[in-house]
Amino acid sequence: MFLKGKEKKSAIAVLAALDHIHSVYPLVAERILQELRDQRSYLKLIASENFSSLAVQLAMGNWLTDKYSEGYPFHRFYAGCENVDVLEEACAAEAKKLFQCEHAYVQPHSGADANLLAFWAILVHRIQNREVDRLGKKTLDELSPEEYERVRELLVNQKVLGMSLNSGGHLTHGYRHNISAKMMHAVTYDVDRKTGLLDYAGLKQQAMKEKPLILLAGYSAYPRKINFAIMREIADSVGATLMVDMAHFAGLVAGKAMEGEWNPIPYAHIVTSTTHKTLRGPRGGLILCTEEYRDVVNKGCPLVLGGPLPHVIAAKTIAFKEANAQEFQEYAHQVVDNARALAEELKTYGVKVLTDGTDNHIVIFDAATTFGLTGKQAECALREARMTVNRNSIPFDVHRPWITSGVRLGTPAMTSLGMKEKEMKQIAGWIVAILKATKSAPESQVKVTMDSQVLKQVQEDVAALLRAFPLYAELPVGVI
Repeated sequence: MFLKGKEKKSAIAVLAALDHIHSVYPLVAERILQELRDQRSYLKLIASENFSSLAVQLAMGNWLTDKYSEGYPFHRFYAGCENVDVLEEACAAEAKKLFQCEHAYVQPHSGADANLLAFWAILVHRIQNREVDRLGKKTLDELSPEEYERVRELLVNQKVLGMSLNSGGHLTHGYRHNISAKMMHAVTYDVDRKTGLLDYAGLKQQAMKEKPLILLAGYSAYPRKINFAIMREIADSVGATLMVDMAHFAGLVAGKAMEGEWNPIPYAHIVTSTTHKTLRGPRGGLILCTEEYRDVVNKGCPLVLGGPLPHVIAAKTIAFKEANAQEFQEYAHQVVDNARALAEELKTYGVKVLTDGTDNHIVIFDAATTFGLTGKQAECALREARMTVNRNSIPFDVHRPWITSGVRLGTPAMTSLGMKEKEMKQIAGWIVAILKATKSAPESQVKVTMDSQVLKQVQEDVAALLRAFPLYAELPVGVI
């Protein structure tokens, strides 16, 4: 082959794996290959997606998946976990080094899992353990049935105060159709109606009124940074535990693009995250916490989680090591620079960009106000033009969540390909060109009509750009 060194080895490994899969079940191999072709053919502008390294991907395809390892390192419910123990301990050590935190728990399978475990860890630590101590018992098992029932009743319906879905919060932050709002009394805070920004003074007043057990900070569609020093002050003022969901911006924290009061680690009691998105690792979850929460978090199994995924933990270990490098810091800062360039260029075309810009990797614009399209229509039109985005609710949206008025853009994946501000400005122009050439079909919030000539030109422009920034260049394009 024409490749050398690590590139040659990784290419051979991937091609050999695909060849073997094809011999067993051709459809699986074909769909994997088609996904690669698709990702090479579309601009990935989804804020929650990225491209992980081939080393990260290859680490997941091995016999570690065959091992049960409930428990935590050197404290398992199964025998034969020596290799998983060493691996998980190394993974946690890499995470602690990367984020400079007191404790890391790397078992959660997803961000939703991490959030669920964090909620229950706080409930157990703040409510259950307090009651067990008050009753003069050492463990939960020592309680009588009547005492246990009383403790159980106290665990249910505790109050959490998190950002509303419409203001940019996540489903797991208290959305009524999510388990977070079914097991707890969920109260939400909104952004300011005029600016779209967090109102810390108003949030403090709301916290004083509600007195939540948990104050939850973090977002999935908020294009600004959060001041975690202020959030901790608010939490302390009402005796709340500060929980931060940094799933979207973990890579910006790891890459030192969010430091000081914008870094949640020194201020939060417990931090949850995914390991993909800006962190550029495998699909999975992560919990970082203070020593105060170490023991209860380590008992994620049997509390919430089932068997860990050792093969994914192996991939997380590699991703954390990759992120703890100067190259990744440069990447994280470029992600933010690219998002700002994208937002500013959209504004020059008259696009209504939420909060008038961005401080992170997210850009959100109002498709309804700017182009007379729903978010769903804009999403479909841009996909036709080889740009993959997602529709998104905007604060005080007039459309239902399935349709929306907004579109969310993100720069992590395109930055991973090496694109910079110049390319972001080009992409902004293509987005505007396509949406201006798109009209809503009569009496539909989904269907559209498009100018075929504009569509063809943008498709050609996108293809040319992607040829200049090939995805997984070590894998021969002509072969797969």
